[in-house]
Amino acid sequence: MVIRPLFAAALMLVAFTHQAQAQYKIVAPDGRVTYTDRPPADASAKVIELGRRGTAPPAASTGVALPGELARLAERFPVTLFTAEKCAPCDAGRQFLQQRGIPYTERLVVSNDDVAALERTVSGRTVPALTVGGQALRGYSQSDWTSYLDAAGYPRESRLPRGWAAPAPAPLVARAPVPPPTASAPAIPAPAPPVPSGPETGPDGATGIRF
Repeated sequence: MVIRPLFAAALMLVAFTHQAQAQYKIVAPDGRVTYTDRPPADASAKVIELGRRGTAPPAASTGVALPGELARLAERFPVTLFTAEKCAPCDAGRQFLQQRGIPYTERLVVSNDDVAALERTVSGRTVPALTVGGQALRGYSQSDWTSYLDAAGYPRESRLPRGWAAPAPAPLVARAPVPPPTASAPAIPAPAPPVPSGPETGPDGATGIRF
């Protein structure tokens, strides 16, 4: 069965409407999907947290606050961009979010720990990746990103206040601080051999001073 684009968009909008009311998406072992606002009791089911309620919207690096409606969207469906260095598709995804006016945070994938964390978050190792609330998108596709941002309720035209800028990118996994090098103790010189302090005895038993 071929799902037409308009019908697919309607299904996606319905899915996000359910998510707006629920905090958890439950996938049963048989593949049945349900939405609920309570944690499931079945440990065998796959649990996906939706919306990430209580997450603060990204703080602008310039200290400019988001307007009320945009701040509420960013809190309910926070947008996180996962990138790597020297990645042209990552640059394209970042530019798309900036042009549309999406408040987002950026996480860099650099170390092996970052790669492992990315796989746990989006179920893959592809960058760029994007999360919109609890939904993960792997790879840059402007049409896919647009559909999910639309369904989440983000405006199509930028409503960011003048001077707002996304926070500086940070590693996905926080780096442990490197302790400063400790100063080594000065080496203790070896003691000098004792210097004879009296007259020496010659082979014939005579005493005298040797020059």
